[in-house]
Amino acid sequence: MNREYHRWYSPALERDMELLVFGHAGARVLVFPTSKGRFYEWEDRGMMNLLGHHIHQGWLQLYCVDSVDAESWYAHWKHPGARAWRQVQYENYLVNEVLPLSWLKNQNPFLITVGASFGAYHAVNLALRRPDLVSRTIGLSGIYDISRWASGHSDGHIYANNPCAYIPNEHDHHRLELLRKLDIILVVGQDDGLRANNEFLSAALWQKDIGNALRIWDGWSHDWPYWEKMLLSYIGGHD
Repeated sequence: MNREYHRWYSPALERDMELLVFGHAGARVLVFPTSKGRFYEWEDRGMMNLLGHHIHQGWLQLYCVDSVDAESWYAHWKHPGARAWRQVQYENYLVNEVLPLSWLKNQNPFLITVGASFGAYHAVNLALRRPDLVSRTIGLSGIYDISRWASGHSDGHIYANNPCAYIPNEHDHHRLELLRKLDIILVVGQDDGLRANNEFLSAALWQKDIGNALRIWDGWSHDWPYWEKMLLSYIGGHD
């Protein structure tokens, strides 16, 4: 299996950032770690072995990025507006640095974003904000209302990175048309405390005529053994 380590100074984030690439061809997959997780989390959890056949066959090429959660939404010592601004800078890093690298290496136009728990927030938020870039997004046990990390504060950057706020208010015709072409898969456990939030976002999308697949699994289903099964079930699209 092709494995590459990359590190460079990010102009967007003004510090070094690291990532891992797995695979040689296929749909590009942008992989986000769980809250405050590192770029090597999915490898350490055996997810590359899990997807080994897909990677070896040239069906998927994964780009496992680092998080800056400790500097953004989890930086509780910062003003909420500053937390949101760091999220904006993180998106700039992804869009203007990581994705161009992926395109330089692999011109497959199909881009998937995926993550579990807080990583699902990043995966789905990026897809909903940039449906011009993303073809499929998979959120495993995700949270999509960022208000609890904003300490009751609201500003333009917080709003623009809160899917449960901006999707109900989306009226731009061009963006709506792009969002309606996006393959959106939200997976959550029936007994997961985040189920209601997933149901809210799914309903908000449907109200805008944006199709999405909400899949509710038995039990809590909020841990790696469940995410492994979910990933294998939905990486190729919803059933």
